[in-house]
Amino acid sequence: MSSKRDRLIGAGTQVATEVSINFGSSVAGLLIPIVGSVVVVAVRQIITAIAVLPFYRPKRAELTWGRLWPAIALGVVLATMNLSFYEAVGRLGLGIAATIEFLGPFALALAGSRRVVDVICALFAAGGVVLLTGTEGAIDPIGVLLALAAAASWAAYILLTRRVATRLPGLEGLSVASVVATIILLPIALVVVDYSRLNWPVIGMLVAAGVLSSAIPYSLDTFILRRITPRLYAIITSLGPAIATLFGVLVLHERFSGVQLLGIAVVCVASGVTIATQRDQQKSDLESTAEAIP
Repeated sequence: MSSKRDRLIGAGTQVATEVSINFGSSVAGLLIPIVGSVVVVAVRQIITAIAVLPFYRPKRAELTWGRLWPAIALGVVLATMNLSFYEAVGRLGLGIAATIEFLGPFALALAGSRRVVDVICALFAAGGVVLLTGTEGAIDPIGVLLALAAAASWAAYILLTRRVATRLPGLEGLSVASVVATIILLPIALVVVDYSRLNWPVIGMLVAAGVLSSAIPYSLDTFILRRITPRLYAIITSLGPAIATLFGVLVLHERFSGVQLLGIAVVCVASGVTIATQRDQQKSDLESTAEAIP
């Protein structure tokens, strides 16, 4: 059992990783108009592979098709999730895209539940999304669809991560998935990139976005999950949309009406209540995935 001090350190570190992820996404938001989302995502995947491969490289003898196919599928989902999310950020802004994307893990937390509180939370979350996207001005419908695709991909990512963890321990499955995602995205990025827009400041920002969104969070997950419960991990993760909104305002100069801010808050609170009130014997997929990381 971890001490109170360890739990506080773990929780604080998890908050810091949420800040890192969303600050990285805001830096990516600055880059999308310059180099495009495919380039941003490709660089992020390269950074992810660099961050995890040296420490979580599967043994060659373990690379059978039965072990590999879920990790390959995870790589396809990883590429789809990040590309659709950053495309949505380019159309909707970071705050709105991150809030809609979080519906994916939230839906998994609700899956199969028959509790009244979960039904109420689901209705509140749906209302929050309506407040966010349907009440203030024109919202790009393609952007909303892309954010929903990112949400569905995140849900698939969680489910596949659980399956991969039973075949390749730790983050070895993620390392394979990162290589697969890089193989998918890098050739496209090399074709579509406008090389005249690349300079050292842009390259530096691309690397920073990858480090903040991938290298730092993945390297700290093991440290965090040895100190806090998967439930607390998931609750803190539910603050992501609010943190994304903050960086959307500070870095990308996004503007939100009071109604939209209320919608974001409703989604965060609804997801937090759902996860916090679940019984220990009925762990959500989001919690189980967090627990699977050593």
